[in-house]
This record gives sequence, C-alpha cells and structure tokens, in this order.
Amino acid sequence: MTRDEKNGIIDELKDKFAANAHYYIADASDLTVAQINDFRRLCFQSGVEYRVAKNTLIRKALEANGVDSTPLVGSKVLKGFSGVIFSQESGKLPAEVLKKFRTTSKIKDKMLLKVASIDGALFFGDNQLDMLSTLKSREELIGDIIGLLQSPAKNVISALSSGGNKLAGIIKTLSERES
Repeated sequence: MTRDEKNGIIDELKDKFAANAHYYIADASDLTVAQINDFRRLCFQSGVEYRVAKNTLIRKALEANGVDSTPLVGSKVLKGFSGVIFSQESGKLPAEVLKKFRTTSKIKDKMLLKVASIDGALFFGDNQLDMLSTLKSREELIGDIIGLLQSPAKNVISALSSGGNKLAGIIKTLSERES
C-alpha cells in the first residue's frame, strides 16, 4: 500500500469519526469471510456501517480528529484484527447489532467488542456489551425528563378538573332534590 493510499484511508476514516459520535471497535479475527459478509449485511440492514482498517490507520485518523489514542494503545485495543462499527444516530445500535449477530449466527465467543466510544466516553471490553445495548439515547433521556417534569402538573390539572365535575354533579343532584 502506497503512502497516498494510506493517507486517503486516513482521511476517509477521519471524516467517518468526525461524522459519527458513536463508534465501536471489534475483533473479528476468528470469523470466516462468509460470517463477516453476513455481519456486514446485518450492519447495512440496521443502519450502521462496518469498516475494517489497519490499527495504525485507525489511530492516525483518531489523532487527526484531536482524540487522544493513548488509552486505546495502552490497553492494546489497537492490536490484532480490528473493525470499526460507525453509528450516527444511536450509541446502543451497534451493541444491538453485535448481540443479534451472535444469536443469529450462534457465535457466542467471536466478534468481541474491544472498545466502544459513545459521545467521547470509552467503554472497554466485551463485558460492557449488555450494558451498552440497554443504553438510552440522548433524545430518550430528554423525553423521560420532560415526562417526569410534566407529571406533577398533569396530576394537579386532573385533580382540579375532577373536583369541578364532582361539584357540578353535587349541585345538579341538590337542584333535582328540591324540585
């Protein structure tokens, strides 16, 4: 691979890392070509992108975006076979895709998660996959907070409106008794 080809891949990866706030780096070294093609197909159907690249090119692309790659190099994440799963919308979507791939292809101990980066926070190791798959998105969290804030106001309004209906019912009953 020439220097120009490497620079082109670094630029492409740099743009991908800049455009996607969520990415996972996984180890697919024990998979066959057919299994990797199945995984790519599942990623495409789910709306995430899977890209295989050399570890040094991944590191250089991250550093070009101003990301400190020291934790990745120190924890040996960027060793061996690495594939990057990019997700623009949701931080949990790649975890769900990995779990679905493992269950549908009956591969429990392959396609291991090395690290996940969600909005700049790093999660190391395959043992984080279950937690990452249940993670709520930012929009879901904001919706939960708005729902919690609206709940007391809704209770007051319903209490007031139900009280008014009771009062109207009592007055109507009393007026019917008098006649």
